[in-house]
Order: sequence, then structure tokens, then C-alpha cells
Amino acid sequence: DMSAIAPQPRPLVLAKDLAKTFDVSPPWLNRVLEGKQRLLLHAVDGVSFEIERGQTLALVGESGCGKSTVARLLVGLYAPTRGGLSFDGQDVHATLNTPQGQALRRRIQMIFQDPYASLNPRWTVEDIVGEPLREQGLTANPADLHARVADLLQSVGLSAMDMAKYPHQFSGGQRQRISIARALGTEPEFLVCDEPTSALDVSVQAQVLNIMKDLQRARGLTYLFISHNLAVVRHVSDQVGVMYLGRLVELADKQTLFATPRHPYTRMLIDAIPKMRDTGRARTPVSGEVPNPLSPPGGCAFHPRCPHANARCTSERPTIQFFSTGRVACHAVQEGRI
Repeated sequence: DMSAIAPQPRPLVLAKDLAKTFDVSPPWLNRVLEGKQRLLLHAVDGVSFEIERGQTLALVGESGCGKSTVARLLVGLYAPTRGGLSFDGQDVHATLNTPQGQALRRRIQMIFQDPYASLNPRWTVEDIVGEPLREQGLTANPADLHARVADLLQSVGLSAMDMAKYPHQFSGGQRQRISIARALGTEPEFLVCDEPTSALDVSVQAQVLNIMKDLQRARGLTYLFISHNLAVVRHVSDQVGVMYLGRLVELADKQTLFATPRHPYTRMLIDAIPKMRDTGRARTPVSGEVPNPLSPPGGCAFHPRCPHANARCTSERPTIQFFSTGRVACHAVQEGRI
């Protein structure tokens, strides 16, 4: 009986072969006079993932791997060069340019890395947190707005008394709470968090991450969490995607990824995390440098830093393969060499 099989709920967020290329060529005249070539930066080069409602996907990688570009694609700050992105069944980039775009913008919000740069220093906290509500026409009268902002500040562990203050009167962790309150104003379902704690002191990071987890439970939020720090990701994520030079090299649920990392790059990142138990053991630093993204290595981009690379790795780019535990793009894993 086919009807007994419950249909799989579709993921809230679905990225399919998402790519973004930037033209970073020298000006036309220089190219003509000096014979310079066009230069294209493949910041994101064919990334696919899905996020179930209420779940957190963390994208991890060193700087320059394209993870922040993915974040900006998801909220519509960039349009993809190819590939697509759907949110709750709607094509994000097609919808943002239509009258329904406003409603979609409410449902997707972003929290930025630097709480010092992303808050207007000349505005009071009430103006900052209330701006999206005014912009989106969600509250008209001042008393109503005042009450909404007070509620939002309390939901992130700040006080209603903070409304009259300015950003410089707060610490970094408190400013990031103000950013979170501002993002929650439109009652979004999906929050894209671009390194939201990396500018903060380690002792404050945990507080902000705990607030984000509590809000997720209370409001059923879905997160895309971008970070270069696997230790932070372990705290918040359900699934982890590891990026290297614009591509996903591994995607698995958190437990699996930390217990049995498959890709050599993932192993390297996990080996570099300080562990409380192994205080005596020298930890393996992340070896090598991220290559220049304007002239990436041929074959598998990771091969210059990989202890398992062979001739095939230098010439043929691995595709991402599905395994029972997750997805990995690595010839050595596919061939059973590691």
C-alpha cells in the first residue's frame, strides 16, 4: 500500500549547484595596452545542500573558501552566476524581484560578523531594532513599536531600559545581541549567521551561542551558521558542511563528522582543535596555505596540502559522492585508500 508511506517533508532551504563568479579583471584599457587577461574569481563553484526546518547547517572553512559568499547568496545580497536556491518551495532570487519579495525578505534575515560595524553608531538601540519593523510596515504607532522593541531586547537577554542607549555604550557581546534582536523583528523563519561570534571574546561566544540555541528552540528557527571554527560549530550545528576553495568537500551530520571525518581536509581541521584530554599530545597544526583562489590548483584543489594525493588527484577533480554517512568529494576515499 503506497499511501502508507508518509511523504518526506521538503527541506525549507534547498541549494542546488550554487555558483558565484566575480569578474576581477584589470580595467579594459589595461587589458588592451598591457595584454592582460580577464580574471575570474570562482568564489562559490557548485555547492548543493538542504536544510530541514528547525535545523542548523554549519558551513566551515578557512578564509577565502567562499562561505561568506554562500551566506550573501542565500539572503539575496548576491545573485548566483548559476544554480538555484529555493526557500519553502519558492525560487529565492526570482521572488525577491517580485511584489512577493517583501514577504520573503521578512522570512530570511542575516546576522553579520562584526557587531561594531553593523550597527549605526548615531542611532539609539530603539531606532536600530525598530528599523526593520518600520521599513516592513509591521508597526505603525510609536507606542506599539516601543513595546515590540522592548520584547525583542528582553528575548536576547537585554533590558527594555537599553532602548535609549547608543551602540558605543555596549560590549561586543551585547552589541551582537542587539543585532540578533534586530534580525528577529520581522519574525523570520531562517537566519543566516555569518561568523556571528568570531569577533567576540571566547568567554562571550558561548553566551551568544546559547542565546541563539534558546531562540531556535523557542521560535522553531532554521539556521545557516558560517564559521571558520569547528569548535564553535560543534556547539550549535546539526549538520556540518566543510568548504574548500568554493566547493563542498564533505557534508555529514555533526556526530558523524567529528567521530569519523572522511575527507583529509576535514581530518586536518579536526586535528587542529585543542582537546582538553590530550594536554600532553602535540596537536597537529593546519599545514600549508590556502592557494590563491584566482589560480587554483588543477584536479582536486586540496592536493598540494594532502598527504594522500596521487597522480589522479592532481589531474582529475573529484565529484561529491553519497555515502551512508554523508557526502565526500575525495578520490582517496572513493578508492578506499583511506
